[in-house]
Amino acid sequence: MLISIIIPIYNEIDTLPEIINLVNANKNLTKEVIIIDDYSIDGTRDLIKNDISQKVSKVIYHEKNLGKGAAIRSGLSASSGEIIIIQDADLEYNPDDYPALLKPIIEGKADVVFGSRFQGGTHRVLYFWHSLGNKFLTALSNMFTNLNLTDMETGYKVFTKKVKDSLSFECNRFGFEPEFTAKVARKKFRIYEVPISYYGRDYSQGKKITWKDGIAAIYFILKFALFKR
Repeated sequence: MLISIIIPIYNEIDTLPEIINLVNANKNLTKEVIIIDDYSIDGTRDLIKNDISQKVSKVIYHEKNLGKGAAIRSGLSASSGEIIIIQDADLEYNPDDYPALLKPIIEGKADVVFGSRFQGGTHRVLYFWHSLGNKFLTALSNMFTNLNLTDMETGYKVFTKKVKDSLSFECNRFGFEPEFTAKVARKKFRIYEVPISYYGRDYSQGKKITWKDGIAAIYFILKFALFKR
């Protein structure tokens, strides 16, 4: 079973080599690794061309910065696996969790798996308000999707080719998370959630999401709940 691992990248020169090594360390998986450089300006693009490109299956270069959601769309278009894993490049999410994330799909129980940072896995202690904001956005999303997720905003979303082929996405930035959740819920796909480890970054380490993205997430939750029937 071929696993497509999609890695959107923007200015991750310090973490990209390690995350690629961690992804490739999963020797038990038959996989294709697709990286999408969303017009990095910190030297990441040169690193990819000179070194990383030899260690992955496909490289896609955006000619301007479009956002995480746009990078994921590019990766999905290039993927051919039976299962897709979205993998951030910043080392907040550990590829050691792949077996747990894949298990419900491989066992035929799930079409979509969310990796939850709030179900008891090892995690770095960081921002109270970020945690509260994530829980609020998840609760708001759950109200409209009638799901009981604990972590809608998680970066780890795993799903089958059937899910990929039946959906289309439009959000360019972090709005991908509520958009994806609303659309898989509307299609009545079987959704599971598993605990994952989480090693959050602070802003001095390059964390990109801000309160503005939280406001945008509220907008997208309402948009896809109320106007995208």
